[in-house]
Amino acid sequence: MHSDTHLLLHRLRDVELQRYATEFGLTSAAPGADLRTRLGWALVELGLRVLPHRAGHAHVVPGPA
Repeated sequence: MHSDTHLLLHRLRDVELQRYATEFGLTSAAPGADLRTRLGWALVELGLRVLPHRAGHAHVVPGPA
């Protein structure tokens, strides 16, 4: 992928994430926010990136027996 295209995709994703954060009131995770909050969100993001993307595997929710 050309570097300009790659940078453009990152910028578009940044705008999208900023919009979601504003929508859900998550803008308090700015540099002045509590360290625990920022670390927590960083760990959540890391966990979501590390999880394997399993195509075709449905999540099974156990129902009443």
